[in-house]
Amino acid sequence: MAAAAASALQRSLLTITGGVIVSPELAPSPYATVSSLQGNHPLPGRLSFTAAERIGEMAGGMRSDDVTIVLLSGGVSSLIAAPLRGMAESDLGQLFELLLGTGLDIRSMNVVRKRFTRWGAGRLALALAPARTYAFVISDVIGDDPTDIGSGPCTPDPYTVKDVVDLLQHSSLLARLSPAMRDYLTAVSRGVIPETPKQTHPAFAHVTTRVIGSNRLALDAASAYARSIALDVECVSAPLQGDAASCGTLVADALLQRAQQGRSGCIIWGGETTVQLTSSAPPFSGRAQAPAAGLAAADVPPSGGRCQELALAAARRLAQGGDAASRVTILAAGTDGRDGTVDAAGAFANATLWSAIRDSGRDPELALQRHESHAVLRAAGALLPQQATGTNVMDVVLGLVE
Repeated sequence: MAAAAASALQRSLLTITGGVIVSPELAPSPYATVSSLQGNHPLPGRLSFTAAERIGEMAGGMRSDDVTIVLLSGGVSSLIAAPLRGMAESDLGQLFELLLGTGLDIRSMNVVRKRFTRWGAGRLALALAPARTYAFVISDVIGDDPTDIGSGPCTPDPYTVKDVVDLLQHSSLLARLSPAMRDYLTAVSRGVIPETPKQTHPAFAHVTTRVIGSNRLALDAASAYARSIALDVECVSAPLQGDAASCGTLVADALLQRAQQGRSGCIIWGGETTVQLTSSAPPFSGRAQAPAAGLAAADVPPSGGRCQELALAAARRLAQGGDAASRVTILAAGTDGRDGTVDAAGAFANATLWSAIRDSGRDPELALQRHESHAVLRAAGALLPQQATGTNVMDVVLGLVE
């Protein structure tokens, strides 16, 4: 995105006086005055806090005749995360960790996260005012609402503090927040601290926002390629969302039905599912698979992303599908080339995967119940390796019927 913007600006003979790129992997800058930094994802850390500070330095002293271009994609919430004043960096990390284990969709998570992050909820737009700001957004959320993408750094926040408190209470998270965060919510509720920036704030009069990439574009491209190699294609319009394992069963059933009808070809889905950990399981932290010092093996957090859990659940259904299932293959993967916090982009599933996991000496049913899909899929050779793609438009699930 940054390279394309720099190229377009140079062709227009415009001067790029400065800028900063923040991405999960450090990459060369496309322009001499633009610095490239690495941020932490999906949990914020020291790199994210440093990046947030650098953005603050860049945003200071803007004039009304300046133009700023903000390029946003999924992951921004964590990549440039920093806590509000009065909150500890560890508080913010704990919040992100808690939210990842709740099963909340990305919109709901960002309703909460933007409350407590330095640049969320339109606060970046305020910092850049009075400069004219153009925000170009690649969507990683269902519905493609800029308010929900990356915690909406250049978009007014439509949610009130009551909305946030209600969501936290419904998710049983309010009592698990740090005291500083609970105090902040109370102060906003009482009017001691201002609400997040709303639509009427004059800073947003200087902002133009456009969504330039989405899951639908990815699905259209996948469908076009499938047709180019003479496959009969069905692209499902309804997004995949909700529980990953349930979606895996749904996907497998649709493909089995196609196979039982004697039809070949492929079905393509897009969206973003969720994995909700049980109350007895530790939060999904994305830490290493091996036990840390002082932890028993049973205390190690569940491992595997939503696409891996979807594939494992689909494999269970295909194992029950008889002869028709032998013609079905499924790939579920993140378009950013990563799935969760483990070294995989997603996973494959077919009718033999369930038994292959058993043959490896592991229990696939137990792994599914414990949300530990990564280890069993790795043992069966069913993982798609992690590799950065340069984009992030949620997940794609491809089902092939031979």
